[in-house]
Amino acid sequence: MSTAATHAPSPARWRLVVTGRVQGVGFRPFVAERARLLGITGSAGNTPSGVVVEAEGQEAALVALRTALEQEAPPAARVDAITVTASLPVGDATFRVVQGPGQGGAPALAPDRAPCPDCLAEIRDPAARRHRYPFTACTACGPRWSIATALPWDRSHTTLDGFPLCAACRAEFEAPGDRRFHAEAMACPDCGPQVTLRGPDGGEHATGDAALHAAVNTLREGQILALKGLGGFQLLVDATRQDAVARLRARKQRPDKPLAVMLPDGDWLDQVARATGAERTLLDAPEAPIVLVDRRPGAPLAEGVAPGFNRLGLMRPATPLHHLLLEGFAGPLVCTSGNRGGEPLCIDTAEAVTRLGMIADGILDHDRPIARALDDSVFQIAAGRPQCLRLGRGYAPLRVPLPDAGPVTLALGGHLKAAPALALEDEVVVGAHVGDLDSDAALHRLAGEARALGELCGVDIARVACDRHPDYASTPLAGAWGPLVVAVQHHHAHAAACLAEHGVREPAVALVWDGMGLGEDGMLWGGECLAVDADGGFQRRSHLRPFRLPGAEAAIREPRRALLGLLHAHFDGDPAALEASPARALFTAAEWHPLLAALERGINAPWTSSVGRLFDAVAALGGLRTGAGFEGQAAMLVQQAAEVTGYGLGTAGIALDTATAPWQADWGPLVATLLADHADGAGASRMAVRLHGALAGFAVEAARAGREETVALTGGCFQNRWLLQQCVDALQAAGFRPLWPQRIPPNDGGLALGQALIGRRAAVPPNGD
Repeated sequence: MSTAATHAPSPARWRLVVTGRVQGVGFRPFVAERARLLGITGSAGNTPSGVVVEAEGQEAALVALRTALEQEAPPAARVDAITVTASLPVGDATFRVVQGPGQGGAPALAPDRAPCPDCLAEIRDPAARRHRYPFTACTACGPRWSIATALPWDRSHTTLDGFPLCAACRAEFEAPGDRRFHAEAMACPDCGPQVTLRGPDGGEHATGDAALHAAVNTLREGQILALKGLGGFQLLVDATRQDAVARLRARKQRPDKPLAVMLPDGDWLDQVARATGAERTLLDAPEAPIVLVDRRPGAPLAEGVAPGFNRLGLMRPATPLHHLLLEGFAGPLVCTSGNRGGEPLCIDTAEAVTRLGMIADGILDHDRPIARALDDSVFQIAAGRPQCLRLGRGYAPLRVPLPDAGPVTLALGGHLKAAPALALEDEVVVGAHVGDLDSDAALHRLAGEARALGELCGVDIARVACDRHPDYASTPLAGAWGPLVVAVQHHHAHAAACLAEHGVREPAVALVWDGMGLGEDGMLWGGECLAVDADGGFQRRSHLRPFRLPGAEAAIREPRRALLGLLHAHFDGDPAALEASPARALFTAAEWHPLLAALERGINAPWTSSVGRLFDAVAALGGLRTGAGFEGQAAMLVQQAAEVTGYGLGTAGIALDTATAPWQADWGPLVATLLADHADGAGASRMAVRLHGALAGFAVEAARAGREETVALTGGCFQNRWLLQQCVDALQAAGFRPLWPQRIPPNDGGLALGQALIGRRAAVPPNGD
């Protein structure tokens, strides 16, 4: 025996617990490959809280392994922490990938990812075993959250459990160094799911590759195809044919709201849009979100794709199935959610036949079950950074770290754009967009998604947080849940969510501008400046001057009513001034006098301080939109009108009146100027520019009054990229540090995060009255 062998260092054994996004991202195969190269034996296993690595070898090799885990993890992984515990060696002969213990912890599973370049090359290669196979995946890509039924991440805990691997797939699955080494979502034509083309009545027409070709022919004929996508059914139609798009709108009962367009490879993006470099990067990201991009004049798309709007929602194919359809069709396709207006997404075949059979001419189905519904995520570039407008496929579940511990708290969001969140010991898990709660089906879906978060996390829910508004469908749902209920003020939740996303714990000012939410005084707030303290409490420092909304809910749908309420307040109810105002022409005599009487008496005409309703009033004054449309439509048109003109009309028009407590931002000077513009025949663009500039000026005044450096800009109005940019620029120029939601939607889709944080901090939860 040599001297070197006699004095070789004794092996050591470490147990490394790796937390973060380390499941469903190829992390265990990565660990196994690094261990093999370093001469380390042991195992790597998934647990509900992370990956546990048992590693045995020379201490220098163990140090090198830990460094590799921290610095060289797969692209989709995120290592938050590694804890190391030393133990006695046990003499492992090899390094294995294993299934870890199943108790405790929170979900660390990665969201779903679009197909990687290697898998795309496979489905396009005639000589490959997976040529044209729609469910091709590997450790770097494929379904994750949409198919997970339990944790830890393992094939037996997915909806692929009913598809045992064939011998060829099993060999890849067990081969260290193969990109499908322990790829739990892998499959092939011999052992995996299959596609079936069905008629609207559910009858089978074709299967396999023949179904794909038949589906492409359906689209070429201008017909509507219902497609079972990754997280639910979608409706597809030729995006270049106005007749086909119009038929889809009529059947789906979606007359105005823009439709997303899925683009094939090639130069289609340059043909239809003027995308910036940042927008292109976002479009091509592995999450494959819908991205809002400026439409190119003369783009070869049907006008009905986004009627009246100069921006398009564009996306790349999210699965191999989408790629195969687009490559066969060789053109852009409308790709919108598989539902009727106001209904939740369909996720199974029977549901699709019942609900989509009257919309679609064909149904391209498959037999891989969907564990949970996932709408496509929606993003834009705003103030130079990606901003999430809808959290869904590719990004959910989203984890937000917390600085301190608290009771497990479930939050249910609001009524519109509802999404749940669950506060655990050291983080909040934010679930995917569910949608508006206008139907029993949508409310049932929210309850199911919320329940699934708790079950997957393996925790008992101590309390439930919801909005204060008693008429939101999520409020009685919280009361029926059982644990203690914390009712959270709407705008406080918006502020808390934004600050939590950025990890802010110091006092801050929050400008929360949205459509409306119930305030603590019973009014409908929506133009708020809140002072948020280090413990998460708040004070209402200032707000937009209130005005009445004639018809209450009807005024939300009809911008002309917001204009009437605004002018009624501006003229102090003077009948002669109102009769001579631009609002008069927007109502019949039968409408006019009852509305004036209701305003005078305060009957069904609540007060509001909403910036969103101020946008509606300007839309009506400028002739952009006076009647019913989809939520946010009028404000979007005002934004578009301002962007056409740009800067140039100053920031005056809204002055902070300190004579009241809280202070009021008086829009009177702005309205007077807008009325003069209208009398002069000025177009809507000038009015829109004035409004944006005045609000940016108000933002700076409110921030100065708040006396804090950090200013959060949140609420649905800050989906308006033009408003956000002007406020950010003005605040930075004045020496403030503006923050705004980027990973969490600024709209009500982000409410649950704030509710969860506030709910867990409540010392004595109120009863929600």
